[in-house]
Amino acid sequence: MLRGTKIVRTILNAAIFVFLEVAALNMLSSSQSAHNFFLAKYSHAFMGKVWGMTQGVRYYASLRKVNDALSEENFYLRLRLLSRGDEAAATGSGEDLLTAAEIGSFRYSPATIVKVGRTGQRNYVIIGSGSEDGVLPQSGIITPNGVVGIVDAVGKHYSYAISFMNAEVNVSARLGREGAVGPMVWDGKRTHGALLKEIPLQFKFQPGDTVFTSGHSSIFPSDIPLGIVGTSRIVNGATYEITVDLFQDMAALRYVTLVTNMGQREIEDLERQEEEGMKDKKK
Repeated sequence: MLRGTKIVRTILNAAIFVFLEVAALNMLSSSQSAHNFFLAKYSHAFMGKVWGMTQGVRYYASLRKVNDALSEENFYLRLRLLSRGDEAAATGSGEDLLTAAEIGSFRYSPATIVKVGRTGQRNYVIIGSGSEDGVLPQSGIITPNGVVGIVDAVGKHYSYAISFMNAEVNVSARLGREGAVGPMVWDGKRTHGALLKEIPLQFKFQPGDTVFTSGHSSIFPSDIPLGIVGTSRIVNGATYEITVDLFQDMAALRYVTLVTNMGQREIEDLERQEEEGMKDKKK
């Protein structure tokens, strides 16, 4: 009887062992399937991200090309507007006009900002055009939204320009198209802020009026929109100082237009002759 009980227990233990082995094999197989599933899932996710990054790089490259094309198109359209629809006012046409054009006494050519230097009150920009591109010192740099700066030094392939965000730069500006004229300077604080100074008290204006270049400078042509009038205060009881919210945010620059007054040298020669004449009269 005892021996029979031991045989039964041995058979049961063997059966239990076989059952557990089968269960373990099933669990292992299931685990491997789950493992393979998750491995495949993350592998596909990784490959998807790599593909997405590759497509993003391709898209970015194509977007840069689109931006360049749009910039050239905008340059052409701006010249059409500057010439006020007069086809004979702009020299060249089609692709030639995208390189340079002359309207009146000013020569316009597209350029790209390659570096912006921020050094407190004396900021500057570097453009990717130089003497081989026809850039001359004292050329102005503008955008459809205003004035950027003035070229100060010209290299073979690059040029250094003093930014409007510089304590040494002022632009002759006008309230409206026929209002008072005064020097406009950077306010020293905001990348889109300026001050229009020395406006006589008899001239009327109100917040929201547009400020334009006056044309009294030999560097910039007239009627370039610069910004809108903000607040004002009276200085020394004699003139207004007016805040201007610039259209062009100086922190967002890439595509610009170089503008060169082709008659500037003649103007400077005349001024020099007049100064020398005044000196001779005093002797």
